[in-house]
This record gives sequence, C-alpha cells and structure tokens, in this order.
Amino acid sequence: MSRVDLGGRVLNTRVDGKGDQWIILSNSLGADLSMWDDQIASLTARYKVLRYDTRGHGGSDTPGAMATFADLNGDVIALMDHFKIEKAAFMGLSMGGMTGMGLAVDHADRITRVVCADARADAPEPFRANWDARIAAIEAGGLEAIVDGTLASWLTEDWRAANPDRVAQIRAMVLANDPQGYIACCHALKGLDCLRRLPEAKVPILFVGGDQDMGAAPAVMQAMADATPGGVYTQIPNAAHVANINAPEAFNAAIAEFLGL
Repeated sequence: MSRVDLGGRVLNTRVDGKGDQWIILSNSLGADLSMWDDQIASLTARYKVLRYDTRGHGGSDTPGAMATFADLNGDVIALMDHFKIEKAAFMGLSMGGMTGMGLAVDHADRITRVVCADARADAPEPFRANWDARIAAIEAGGLEAIVDGTLASWLTEDWRAANPDRVAQIRAMVLANDPQGYIACCHALKGLDCLRRLPEAKVPILFVGGDQDMGAAPAVMQAMADATPGGVYTQIPNAAHVANINAPEAFNAAIAEFLGL
C-alpha cells in the first residue's frame, strides 16, 4: 500500500503481482480497493495489478466538494504516469466502470481494454434525482443514513443471509469513507454522459452485470454494449449490483477470456 501525491490530491494505492502487463482496478461509489480481493488471485497469474481508492474513498483524500468524471479519468492517467505505466487494461465497477468508459473514448492511447461492470452510461432525470436525495440524506444523517439501502442494492438477499460476517465487513467499508468524498463523487454521477460517446470507443469493452442489478439493469447494459463497436454484454446469474463480490466465481469466469487469464 502507498499513498501517492499527484499534486493537489493524494490517492491510496496497492500493487500486487509480478506479471508483464498491467491492469488497473477502480472501485464503486462507497467502496475501496479491497472490493477486488476476490479477483486478485486470478488476475495476478498474468498481470501486475494496480488498485486505488477513488478520491474521497478509503485511504484517499477528498480534494474538493465536487468531482467530475474528467477528474476521475485524470486521476487514472496521473497514476499511470507516476507508476511509469505506458499502457494498461482497466476494470471498474459502477462508478469505476463509468470511469473506464471515459478512458476507452478519451485515452485509448493508454488503455488496451476495459471491463465495465454493473454500470450505466447516462444520467436521466430520475437517476440525477436519486443522487440529490442521497446527498440530502448524507448531509442530514451521515453515511449511516444510506448504508443499509446500499447493501440491499449491492448484494442479493440470499447472499446477505448466508454471509453475515462478510456483510458486516462490507458495511464497515462503506462507513469508513469520507462523507464529503462520497458526496463529491455523487456530483460526478449526476454529470454522467458516456452513452452518446460509446460509438467513439477505440478499445474493446466487455460489459458485465448481475442479473438482479436494479441500478444497472441488464437491459441498460445490453444497450450500452449495442452502442459500442464490438461491445459484448455478459450477465452474471444470482448477483445484484456488486457482482464481483456477490458471485465471484461466475464473475471471474466471465472476464477470464477477455483478459486472457
């Protein structure tokens, strides 16, 4: 683990593996880099893996009251420059997947391929209103006000009932974030505008999502894949919004061929 000063913001990072290629992993809103623990063993068989806590999350600083996807994309490129990574594959979930789509369009000279998991690509009015309501709830009651609803959307009811200790760990992960950092990233989500640009994507994108994901529903993700040159959507059975935790074996199998594992 190391905290990297990128000039105006400090991000917490971790590097695993000794592969000859790099892959960068980007967490969802409310998570930190530990959300990818179930993927590390398979990824490090081929890749050197750079994980980072998105600004305002985990051990990373909150550099401002509002973030944009230009900021989040810029953080990835700055980390690549810091670690002297010329090119890398990228995998992100939810907010991290949205970041990946932007990189596929605007930074194809640095990104070789993208796994976009459990994400959507646009921000219609109901989506934006949801983030306004969530911001208000956090301002009134902190992250405690939204954590239980978050877990209900992230993980299927059966999985939560069968894994109480893991659910407690994930709950603690959400609550450990900086509330103002969470809010700053909510503003980025309100400005999400990738769908119209997906036809410009210059690198392969694999879209992966849980079949019970309500926030990034299968039909939404299929439409994203249809809009992307060569885009493919793979559905993960018995999984909600955080499919890589909810169904790790199926998730790992879904990404294996695309990433050459």
